[in-house]
Amino acid sequence: MIEQNELLELIKQAQAGSEEAKTRILTENSPLIKSVIRRFKNKGVEYEDLYQLGSIGFLKAIKNFSPDFGVKFSTYAVPMVAGEVKRFLRDDGYIKVSRSTKSLAAKIAYFTQTYKNENRTSPKIEEIAAAFGIEAQEVVFAMDSAKFPISIYDKSDDEHSQSIFEKLASDETSDDNLDKIILKDIIEKLDEREKKIIVLRYFRDKTQSEVARVLKVSQVQVSRLESKILDKLKTELV
Repeated sequence: MIEQNELLELIKQAQAGSEEAKTRILTENSPLIKSVIRRFKNKGVEYEDLYQLGSIGFLKAIKNFSPDFGVKFSTYAVPMVAGEVKRFLRDDGYIKVSRSTKSLAAKIAYFTQTYKNENRTSPKIEEIAAAFGIEAQEVVFAMDSAKFPISIYDKSDDEHSQSIFEKLASDETSDDNLDKIILKDIIEKLDEREKKIIVLRYFRDKTQSEVARVLKVSQVQVSRLESKILDKLKTELV
């Protein structure tokens, strides 16, 4: 492990153009990079790619660090490493629809097309539900999930709307946010009813009344459920 004084000297050399110093700092701090990217595993990105992204962030930390910041280099580097990965996930990350939902959506699509061909009209939601022996809301959710990928950063066209990420974001600093888990995986852990409410409210931009009609409950119940779900997500994030 590099002593602090030696590390500062190596950083100075690296900033002056020494590739050898840069490589040594990167190699010695490989465990630090791995500890940061570990929290981003199972996000649909290969581990080696995560490590490369983390290394890019780490190299940026070497380039921009100054002892005048008044913090240890590792303290400065960690947010830089995580930020590089989070930036990639923000731009390319999507909430994955479960295989069972994808399968159901495909079967419904086939059923609907066959029904159209035979009856020259589209089946009603209730007819699809009866055919598959499921609730009407299950049909709506499956069909809706097949429309397009959904990102935790998506907003509606309403200028006052918020993404689910913004809705749950607190006034904490970026260092505090570093400890948060990517929202898409947390949402996937919700039960189906909770997930439907979040998806319909924040990714399909449905009103609470519209969600209530889908779930066949009152708007007040949806409001209460939504508050409880958001509280649950906030608890998971901190």
